[in-house]
Amino acid sequence: QVQLVESGGGLVQAGGSLRLSCTASRSIFRFTDLGWYRQCPGKQRELVVTITRGGSTTYADSVKGRFTISRDNAKSTIYLQMNSLKPDDTAVYYCTGRVAGSDYWGQGTQVTVSS
Repeated sequence: QVQLVESGGGLVQAGGSLRLSCTASRSIFRFTDLGWYRQCPGKQRELVVTITRGGSTTYADSVKGRFTISRDNAKSTIYLQMNSLKPDDTAVYYCTGRVAGSDYWGQGTQVTVSS
């Protein structure tokens, strides 16, 4: 069983920054894909960004140029640096990873951006 644990959410004013972390219970070398999704109030869960084992990234258009995903293999952790935050970024952010053909999700961390 794989566990993913997010941290770093909170309340921030529009224009501010936050960095989310997601630590896996096993080496992230084993993961073929890792990423972040979010669920805004009243909406379906949506892709924010993914990163492959080879380092290729795919960003949602709404966050391009503002959000950056990175990974620290030694710490089995991925990060989501979020800059120039907007009220529309308010959501529960979920870390996800695929390993051995199965998808795993974290419990989510709340990000609230005030105007």
